[in-house]
Amino acid sequence: MPLKGNIDTQMIDRFNKDYLKNQSRQVIKNSIIKNGLKATTLNANAVRNMQHTFSEEIKTGKATSQKSSGRCWMFAGLNVFRQKISEELNIKDFELSQVYPMFWDKLEKSNYFLENIIATVDEDIYSRLLMWLLADPIQDGGQWDMFANLITKYGVVPQYAMPETFHSSSSYIMNRAITLKLREYASTLRQKHKDGSSLVDLKSMKMDMLNEIYRMLVYFLGEPPTIFDFEYRNEDKEFHFERNLTPQEYFKKYVKLDLDNFVSVINAPTADKPFNQTFTVQYLGNVIGGKDILYLNVENDILKQLAVAQLKDKKPVWFGCDVGKMLDTENGIMEKDLYDYETAFETAFALDKAARLDYRESLLTHAMVFTGVNLVDDKPNRWKVENSWSDKSGKEGYYVMGDSWFDEYNYQIVIEKSYLPDELKQALEQPPVVLPPWDPMGSLAMMQ
Repeated sequence: MPLKGNIDTQMIDRFNKDYLKNQSRQVIKNSIIKNGLKATTLNANAVRNMQHTFSEEIKTGKATSQKSSGRCWMFAGLNVFRQKISEELNIKDFELSQVYPMFWDKLEKSNYFLENIIATVDEDIYSRLLMWLLADPIQDGGQWDMFANLITKYGVVPQYAMPETFHSSSSYIMNRAITLKLREYASTLRQKHKDGSSLVDLKSMKMDMLNEIYRMLVYFLGEPPTIFDFEYRNEDKEFHFERNLTPQEYFKKYVKLDLDNFVSVINAPTADKPFNQTFTVQYLGNVIGGKDILYLNVENDILKQLAVAQLKDKKPVWFGCDVGKMLDTENGIMEKDLYDYETAFETAFALDKAARLDYRESLLTHAMVFTGVNLVDDKPNRWKVENSWSDKSGKEGYYVMGDSWFDEYNYQIVIEKSYLPDELKQALEQPPVVLPPWDPMGSLAMMQ
């Protein structure tokens, strides 16, 4: 007879008898119930081995805080910029405004969403594509190329020129309100198309819709400055000022980075993504007319070599990872064997990096910055990480990542193209493979 598909009392009795065979399980059960899984399984050796010292280290400032928002990708990018400004101008704990790019990202994402709705007006309402487009049109998350698009178009400003607001630091209600309007607009545009409105008519309606979104954003985040004065006092107590700068002028004069010279390099070892191949993701972006998402997929050892090379030149490295795995926020540790779940549960967790991506067990969820690495015989064994969860998290806001954690849960770095060997520079020039929007590499960094 075929095995039953339902759970019956005999099955439950067998499960219970198997559990009771080993009395030591009672001790583990009691500890987990009392203390929680992480406290019960914390690997003391892993904690001891993850020292916050590094052979290669970049001078950085006080850790920033994204608070209750998913702006990690912006904070990480701006932390790369501020390190350069702080060093060149000899100023301490300087910050660029994280609200300023957030404002423009929300407006640009709204436009990106409405343009995609217009482009797909003939899609069935229950199609997978339309359901994906409608799922989360204005969320906080993003990618490096999305960040670069915003900075290229709008520039940057010091934090005091557009300071934090209630809803930049706690973005949920803002996102819900704007999402409500965008879904309403999507319904309106699709219905007008059914009623015979032309493409020109739909585009005109979109302009009025964006006007309303802009007004809502001003209420939530304030009005973005078009011109401002830059004033600072350096560590030598010297006062400096410059009047009437635009955000674009400020970026060119004080950040002085050509963002076209940076490339996202990933390690996605799934069968559908050959190494030394470029990829992009359909319907993933924020700025219409900006650069498309572009990834260059390489083997993990190459990813590490590139990151080390840039760090040796005292240049921070923006990176994207699955931060929630094997993480201790109190001690600031990310290590593959940090918690011994397998011994506690008497089972192996056997998915490898590729299978975790394929089966949605792991995704790129958070962006941070490498600001150091410890090398032994020129090989990394741990990495210094600048996070954006405030100086109350980790060691004054900084984390140490074990190299084995990098192997398993780090997916992306952003480096200057000059660090690529010739064969990868050539690979970068090939046409990218277009991935569907729901591909794992279509995930956005947005962990709070």
